[in-house]
Amino acid sequence: MPDWARIRSEFPVTKQYIYLNHAAVSPLSRPVREAMRGFLDDATFHGAVHARQWYRTIQQCRTSAAQLINASADEIAFMKNTTQGLIIAANGIPWQPGDNVVLPNVEFPANVYPWWNLESQGVEIRFVKEVKGRIPYESIEAAMDEHTRALTISFVEFASGFRNDLVALGNLCRERDIWFIVDVIQGLGALPVDVREAHIDILAADGHKWLLAPEGAAIFYCARRRLDQLHNTNLGWAGVVHPGDYLNYDRTQVPSAERFEEGSFNSIGLYGLKAAIDFLWEIGIEAIEGRILLLTDLLIERVQAKGYEILSSLNPKERSGIVVIRHPEHDTVQIVSMLADQNVIVAARGGGIRISPHCYNTEDEILKFVELLP
Repeated sequence: MPDWARIRSEFPVTKQYIYLNHAAVSPLSRPVREAMRGFLDDATFHGAVHARQWYRTIQQCRTSAAQLINASADEIAFMKNTTQGLIIAANGIPWQPGDNVVLPNVEFPANVYPWWNLESQGVEIRFVKEVKGRIPYESIEAAMDEHTRALTISFVEFASGFRNDLVALGNLCRERDIWFIVDVIQGLGALPVDVREAHIDILAADGHKWLLAPEGAAIFYCARRRLDQLHNTNLGWAGVVHPGDYLNYDRTQVPSAERFEEGSFNSIGLYGLKAAIDFLWEIGIEAIEGRILLLTDLLIERVQAKGYEILSSLNPKERSGIVVIRHPEHDTVQIVSMLADQNVIVAARGGGIRISPHCYNTEDEILKFVELLP
């Protein structure tokens, strides 16, 4: 059993706030701050003298990221955000006029606009409607036909907390030879993700939510079987076989997902991302999931007793770290503002109050939050 008190002590944010907004931007832990500070000090006092060590650390981060999702390191690239990864996916799939892409009608805009932008190529966008906070599997299947080239979906929907069944959807896509693209930013770090088991073709996630890492350091996964099928619209000098031979203009791409890394790294961000992943890995993702669901169980029980409606699914297989609640008589935005005045940080999303605790939060914090609710 993890020592939750010790883990909590690594988050200075707890000295001032009850921070229940990890579905937005998470605070950093001490290990992440120290890793980033170490890079900052090195670059400040030594310039790029130790650049080889920077590169080794980034490669170690690649290995850690791969282990987190059960991938190989050569299937991992680093991006500046989730959106960049989804844009690479949308622009790189070999589309034909008349093809269509299926996605829910409640996706975060990062997973909408890159696909919408394909209409100029004759690609149809098929939105699947949310039903009472859920994305029915049957509706996704019904939206597909012989011209469906891709399904793109969030692991966890940002405005409801609904957890999509990635394994079932991945099997569906594999059976029909449909590209399966997943935005995992609202689950990775809090819930297990296995790209092999779910037959995920492309995955993207920035680090600043449940991974507890800084913004601007994102993971992009491309399955090895899809690597040469995905046209690289992001080719730059760092994605070719001889990146250090600057005047040898050889467009041969590296035989790995690193081909999508067009230029210099966000080194300080990746130092932070590595420290964050290693911190979570030490705790254990299954233990983190169990802790988060324990806290949300308590939350659901207490807010229901106080007259609040749960807008998120209560099906155990469909739950995540996000719970959205609403009161029939009280204004959501005013409640969120009032809570912020009390240093309790949540968000207004999905027509209600979105609460998203992480593993370092406590039962007492959940009870204090509920006590403050009108």
